[in-house]
Amino acid sequence: MKIKVMIVDDQVILSEGIRSVIASSGELDVVAVAHDGQEALAEMERGNVPDVVLLDIRMPNMNGVVTTGEIKKRYPDVKVLILTTFDDSDYILSALNNGACGYLLKDISAPALIDAVKNAYAGDTILPAKIAKKITDAAKMVTADREIKLRRAFGLSDREVEIAVMLFEGFNNRQIASALGLSDGTARNYISAIYLKLGCDGRAAAIAKMKETLGA
Repeated sequence: MKIKVMIVDDQVILSEGIRSVIASSGELDVVAVAHDGQEALAEMERGNVPDVVLLDIRMPNMNGVVTTGEIKKRYPDVKVLILTTFDDSDYILSALNNGACGYLLKDISAPALIDAVKNAYAGDTILPAKIAKKITDAAKMVTADREIKLRRAFGLSDREVEIAVMLFEGFNNRQIASALGLSDGTARNYISAIYLKLGCDGRAAAIAKMKETLGA
């Protein structure tokens, strides 16, 4: 049975080109083409529910990020694969957070696009090296920003900041000790010192205080 694909792109010439590429594979079948998110959802409501959606980011009426969230909410089994010219880290992270299974750029080759659709259908996460690097760089910037804010707000040492960020991200004491090569007792001492500087008496209160400080 062929993998059913929907193409959603407001640029007709591009959507037709993508359709030709998909149609060249004997394993894929284009069941619908839409030009924005609202049209895509309307097609699905009419019964044209695909296995994989190839979705652009910037479109009128309903952009790709919002459309991804709506598709996953209504049709959780449908795989959403972003195919766009924009490699902005905010777009990438927002799309993935809304349930997209991958993020591709339109300079991808025809064979690679066909493989990506098949792999997405199989349950893989599709992130080319360039996109993965964008995500890693964005995460590093977020971590660095958190560290600066926590250091300034509470006068934490470098090691305390490192541990505070791990606490914030949900690591338990043993995981923190293991990750940083500390004994359990040393990790507990650092954590107690952090609680003292934050003016808190436990993990939940400390995390709440950090969320307030970081605007999270």
